[in-house]
Amino acid sequence: MEFPQDISDILNIASWVLILAGGAFMIIGAIGMLRLPDFFSRIHAAGVVDTLGVDLMLLGLLLQAGLTLVGLKLALIGLFIFFTSPTATHAVANAAWIAGHRPWTKETNKEEQPS
Repeated sequence: MEFPQDISDILNIASWVLILAGGAFMIIGAIGMLRLPDFFSRIHAAGVVDTLGVDLMLLGLLLQAGLTLVGLKLALIGLFIFFTSPTATHAVANAAWIAGHRPWTKETNKEEQPS
């Protein structure tokens, strides 16, 4: 489906804004993985930011693809990630809790450091 030139330019700009915003969220999540103190904080940063970053990127690609079979596939991938990524993050965090990992607190940090 061909769009007039003005609409095509607007779609291209919106697509690139979404793709770049998704990339920025992914970079922020990677920095969070390095900077946060414990497993639960890191998995929270990874789970939330990955879902949002990937979905923004897929939405940008969906605008580029248009109403085609490729666009339908991108939409289905986005829905799949939107529902499975938080579920997988919860499952991993629950498994860590059951295995005995506990969140970082100021009290546990003081106990680990020699006085």
